[in-house]
Amino acid sequence: MKKLIPLVLIATLGVSGAALAKHDNRGGFMEQPMENSMTHTMGGFNGGLISATTVEQVKQLTDDSFVLLKGNIIKQVGKEDYIFKDSTGEIQVEIDHKRWRGQVVSPTDLVEIAGKVDKDWNSIEIDVKSIKVINPKP
Repeated sequence: MKKLIPLVLIATLGVSGAALAKHDNRGGFMEQPMENSMTHTMGGFNGGLISATTVEQVKQLTDDSFVLLKGNIIKQVGKEDYIFKDSTGEIQVEIDHKRWRGQVVSPTDLVEIAGKVDKDWNSIEIDVKSIKVINPKP
């Protein structure tokens, strides 16, 4: 009997762990919608691909809108603040140090940034969540 209790406990924890691992969906972005109803209750974005946006279009979007921009970072204006430029205009972007992931970017490098629109009373900027160099110089 004394050996049976620990055995039942171990078996129960093993089954529970396997069940949790199978449904380890904590939210986030998914490129393809899943049919599982568990996805809808866990939260996160569930939709198709995001199309590229221009700086001009960003100015018309609401706060916290997710955007994808292609262009150049032309200068640094603060510790983590930069000016991003595309064919339609310029906008300030905030890039945390961890978002660079070891990449070195110059003003001539074409980059793709993904982030959220951050609108205040008299300013607008992009809080960058990821940055990728599209055409690095050799």
